[in-house]
Amino acid sequence: MIHRRPLGKPWQEELALEDGRRLWLRPILPADAEPLRQAFTLLTPEEVRMRFLHPLTELTPAMARRLTHIDPRTQFALVLAEPEPPGEALVGGVVRAAIDTGTKRADFAILVSRFLAHQGLGTLLMRQMLRWAKLKRLDAVYGDVLQENLQMLNLAQQLGFRRLAADEPGRVRIEKALVERG
Repeated sequence: MIHRRPLGKPWQEELALEDGRRLWLRPILPADAEPLRQAFTLLTPEEVRMRFLHPLTELTPAMARRLTHIDPRTQFALVLAEPEPPGEALVGGVVRAAIDTGTKRADFAILVSRFLAHQGLGTLLMRQMLRWAKLKRLDAVYGDVLQENLQMLNLAQQLGFRRLAADEPGRVRIEKALVERG
């Protein structure tokens, strides 16, 4: 069970985990670029492959900058971080979504490191991303998942996503409609 306490600003909460650790759930900030790169070095090759859908040996400064400089009109990203100032706090989880240009659909991605796994944080991040998408009045959110990523596929099923064929072998597209079709 995660105990949640609002921090008085939109999308910000203090989380108390059952094991006593505390985290801040908050929007990603440009200052998170270097901590994101540091956290990347702690990920296993398997964690990286499950998130990025292919092997990746480094999160370059340019990639980290792109991931931490978002346009709030069309993009959303929350981090699970140590309760330290941005730029100093190690990041252990991220959810992000980006509205496809000219549509009412958003592509999303999520990562929760093994150090924080199995505590309901993935579900929390996904629910927050879905809340944002509904506030943006989007029709649907979708993401591509490796077929072997059963943990993510099970979470998606629990949250009402349906499975579709993906463009590449070994992948599954998951999609959740956010509006009722008449």
